[in-house]
Amino acid sequence: MDFLLYFHHGLVEIYFMMFTVLVASIIRGFNGFGFSATCISGFSFILPAIEIVPIILALEVIISIFMVPYIWNKIDWGFVLKILIGIMIGSPVGLYLLRHLNPETTHLSVCLSIIFFSFLLMKGYSNQKINNDYGKIFTGIISGTLNGLITLGGMPIALFLLTTSIQPSIIRGSLAALFFLTDIYAFVLSFFAGIVDLTTVYRVIPLIFILPIGVFIGNNFFVNSKEETYRKVVFYFLIFISILGIFRIISNI
Repeated sequence: MDFLLYFHHGLVEIYFMMFTVLVASIIRGFNGFGFSATCISGFSFILPAIEIVPIILALEVIISIFMVPYIWNKIDWGFVLKILIGIMIGSPVGLYLLRHLNPETTHLSVCLSIIFFSFLLMKGYSNQKINNDYGKIFTGIISGTLNGLITLGGMPIALFLLTTSIQPSIIRGSLAALFFLTDIYAFVLSFFAGIVDLTTVYRVIPLIFILPIGVFIGNNFFVNSKEETYRKVVFYFLIFISILGIFRIISNI
């Protein structure tokens, strides 16, 4: 039981975190994104935000490695590069705005916008005109800005891919590759900022073994699902996370 001393939590909390990671990794294995949002929703019941971030960043990098065999030949590297260019531009903007805007008000606005566009897309809306280099870089800028401001950078990218009616396998592969690169960068920054410590390592170790199980289950769901099913699941997930965010904001008022 000495391990629990390093973990700084009891068995109940450990089991709860393991269950949360299992659900999150299944979602990641199916969607290609959503791991962080799911973990944050669960971990926030037992951990402060400053302790959640390094755990999730470490797990995001590791789960991306487990996903490689399933997504490698489905990655649109041109898309990933253009989004990364936009993120590099937008991230400092988001951090700057963080000092001048109310994050909760912005978070609420984004959640409401995500719900609106998700319902719009569920009704069959699509737009191929924005599927160009400028559209991708602009989406990356929005993503980077929102990531620096309220850590919701993945949502606009998912919406862009769904709006342009790209194949689900390309969506999943490209999102997984993109988040792998951005999370490595963020984890390195967190390490040198002193946010990652020995407690983070001990908390991550038992959770690592859950990741391949969840990814395997999620990938099987993906392989056996139709394109229409994939899109609906992603829409419902975006709406659910947005509604959860709205309730969290309201409860803090």
